[in-house]
This record gives sequence, C-alpha cells and structure tokens, in this order.
Amino acid sequence: MKINRISPDTHPYLQIVGNIAKNPKKLHFMGTLPETRLPSVAIVGTRKPTIYGKEVTHQLAYELARRGVVIVSGLALGVDGLAHRAALEAGGITIAVLANGLPDIYPAAHASLAADIIKHGGAIISEYEPETQAWPNQFLERNRIVSGLADAVIITEAASKSGTLNTAMHALDQGKEVFVVPGNITSPMSSGCNALLKQGATPITSFEDVLEVIAPELLRPQSSLALGNSPAETTIITLLQAGIRDGEELQRQSEIAAAEFATAMTMLEIAGTIRSLGANQWTLK
Repeated sequence: MKINRISPDTHPYLQIVGNIAKNPKKLHFMGTLPETRLPSVAIVGTRKPTIYGKEVTHQLAYELARRGVVIVSGLALGVDGLAHRAALEAGGITIAVLANGLPDIYPAAHASLAADIIKHGGAIISEYEPETQAWPNQFLERNRIVSGLADAVIITEAASKSGTLNTAMHALDQGKEVFVVPGNITSPMSSGCNALLKQGATPITSFEDVLEVIAPELLRPQSSLALGNSPAETTIITLLQAGIRDGEELQRQSEIAAAEFATAMTMLEIAGTIRSLGANQWTLK
C-alpha cells in the first residue's frame, strides 16, 4: 500500500489541523482523504466497553456516518474499533489516526479493519515517519490530531483515569464541542463520562444532538419505526424499541413460544433488523 506524504495546509480536508497546538507540518496517510471539508466527528472511549457502551457507540457512529458525517477515531481496541466498524456498516467514511508510523498497523488485531477502512474510501493517518515504533507518549500526542480533525468529539464510555479524557482536554483547548454519553453512576466505565458532565460537557442522547450543532442541514425527519414480517417479529421489535435488551426477558414479555421466538429472532437477524450485543443481549440495528 502506497504511503502518501502531505502538508495539511495544502489539503481542504486537513487544513483544520493547522489551528491546533503543535500542529503537524506533514502527515502520512494510506487510502483516500475527502476532497473537501466534510462534517466530521471523533468518537472515542474505553478499550473495554460494557454492553451499554458498545450499543451507544455503534448507534451514534452508524447514524452519523449514514448521514454523511466522517467518523474519526484512533483504531484502538474497544470504542475506537466499534466506531470505525459502525461507520463502515453504514456505508460511510471513517479515518483512523495512528500513534506509530505507517505502514504498520497498531494494534495488529485491527489490521483487517484498517484494510476495510481503506477499501471503502477512508484513510489511515500518522504524523510519524514510516516504521516509527509506537511509544506511550505518542498515543497522547496522537489524540490532539484525532480531535483536531473533527468538528466535535463524542465520548461514549470512559473510566475516571482513561486516556480518552486526554482527547477531551485537547478538544476543549481547540474550541471543539465535547459531547458525552451519560452513564450508570455505579459503573466504573462511566465514571469519566459522568465527571466530564459535572464539569460542563454537553450530554448526548441521540445523533441529532450533534447534527444540530455541527451540520443542521443533515437533519432529516425520522422514518417510521420498523415492522416485522410476522406478528412475532413485530412484537419483538416493539419490545426492543421499548428498551428491553435481554433475550430471556424479550421472550418472557413477548409471551411467544420458545421455538417460534427463536425462529423470529433468527429471521430478524438475517434481515439486518436486529443485531447481537453478546451475552444474549440484543438491539435494533
């Protein structure tokens, strides 16, 4: 894969990073950069998201990407990877910023994800010279570019000492809006998010909250809610829309026989109407 070298101030999409502290004089990238400046949102968070964190990350990244917003993140395990994948599922563009030199992908477990990002019109970016090894301080340095490329930053789930909070601080220094997903007050994985909210960060409960700030022209009337191809499927969808996620609880409240319930769930998953969150937890796609 060809490694391109570019001065940010010469490219319409990258010029925005010229306004950040320690602005990079050059960037290396593989793949394709947007030809013009497009609405962009960075989505970051913990490397060990809960089921709740996985669900909200996918939902926000998917819905924003589906409406033409570029999703920026750091290709890390956890929330970063989930955001990139959701953007790809939505047919959108996503950009990953690495803390090491190209063409190596870190973490190696995301090599196939990086390839998919490039294949579907996105880019992998680094400010470091090719083959530069990743060192701990470089991950913190990288965060200023993740937030710098974006018009706003979303933090979906983060512990109190998460490196994600470093990205939030960069975003605030850069004058970017920081959106934070409220979390369960008993969950350690939400303690960082809840602390940011107490300090004045903007709470987010839907993708529309972000679009209203960065790209109101992309807001569209919501389409009608999905219906199933059978009464059983429609019942399950209705329960999921009401916030029920557990498979056993779905079956209990649906009052559908086990065999019929299993068939309906299978058909809904094949149709792409629902998706598994793991541990018999489900959500609408």
